[in-house]
Amino acid sequence: MGFRCGIVGLPNVGKSTLFNALTETQAAQAANYPFCTIEPNVGQVGVPDPRLDKLAGIAGSQKIIPTQLGFVDIAGLVRGASKGEGLGNQFLANIREVDAIVHVLRCFEDDDIQHVDNRVDPVADADTVETELLLADLESLEKRVPAAAKRATGGDKEAKAMASVLGQALELLREGKPARLTEPKDDEEARLFAQAQLLTAKPVLYVCNVEEEAAAEGNDFSARVFEKAKAEGANAVIVSAAIEAELIGMEPEERLAYLEEIGLHETGLARIIRAGYDLLHLITFFTVGPKEARAWTVHKGAKAPEAAGEIHSDMQRGFIRAETIAFDDFVSLGGESAAKDAGKLRQEGKEYEVKDGDVLHFKFNV
Repeated sequence: MGFRCGIVGLPNVGKSTLFNALTETQAAQAANYPFCTIEPNVGQVGVPDPRLDKLAGIAGSQKIIPTQLGFVDIAGLVRGASKGEGLGNQFLANIREVDAIVHVLRCFEDDDIQHVDNRVDPVADADTVETELLLADLESLEKRVPAAAKRATGGDKEAKAMASVLGQALELLREGKPARLTEPKDDEEARLFAQAQLLTAKPVLYVCNVEEEAAAEGNDFSARVFEKAKAEGANAVIVSAAIEAELIGMEPEERLAYLEEIGLHETGLARIIRAGYDLLHLITFFTVGPKEARAWTVHKGAKAPEAAGEIHSDMQRGFIRAETIAFDDFVSLGGESAAKDAGKLRQEGKEYEVKDGDVLHFKFNV
């Protein structure tokens, strides 16, 4: 499945530089002026997972295929976007299409890089973007909630549920709070809330773009962002887009040596992915064989047939059972045969909830 994260922020905060570094491409033009990214660039990157390499080594797999993570580099926002200012309408439409928002905030000072407001204040920058998203949602719901309430008086059950859950979201927005704080009371309300595609319902990951010297510990600017994230129940990570750009083209050994030299143990990409997985409640399962070892992504709580459907819809439709080995058992015992002999290969049915790291083989009939 993978997921798509929209990289957003004010102009000149490092969005496109980060996008280029993360996807190891130059698909986005990183230029020192607003709107250098006009059409959203989309990059697919393999999710680094050392477990996959271990499984492939044990099974002698010819190919290693990681699960994919999509990044969408979205045009810089300015005040008034909710009213169509700048590239506002396009910006808002692009955000509706992503699963989560990676909000890049400038946490460094550099006189050579112009800030749209001529100051460095990442919390104020975050508030500017969030206000525009909130205003867009507010305008939408102030039309939709009364219409749903009117239909509900005629006995429309779906309209009643919609008026309830979207009415709750509307009250939050009027208080200046994001719609993601809405609490649907049942599955039907949750479904209708998701269908509404509210911008402020998207989970948010704040990315503090710091100078190279602050990449390991952060700085005063990033500390303020982490305080904001904690207060909102959101996630935040520290990244130096400049360092990530330097890593492009390095060999793996050279990259590790460089990271250790500057006090880092992993790339910014790895931190963003881990935070993104946590943000979207995602887990990874594996399929392993001599031809390939492959990682797949599902939402936490997914049942075995749903996981099978990530591979092919026929597997989900004709699901019979899932042969399951926990990652630790597969590795410690040295592979499928040994795990089976040790009684660690389990036969799981349709109600089995997939666990992170499961090595699965699906039986199906269509």
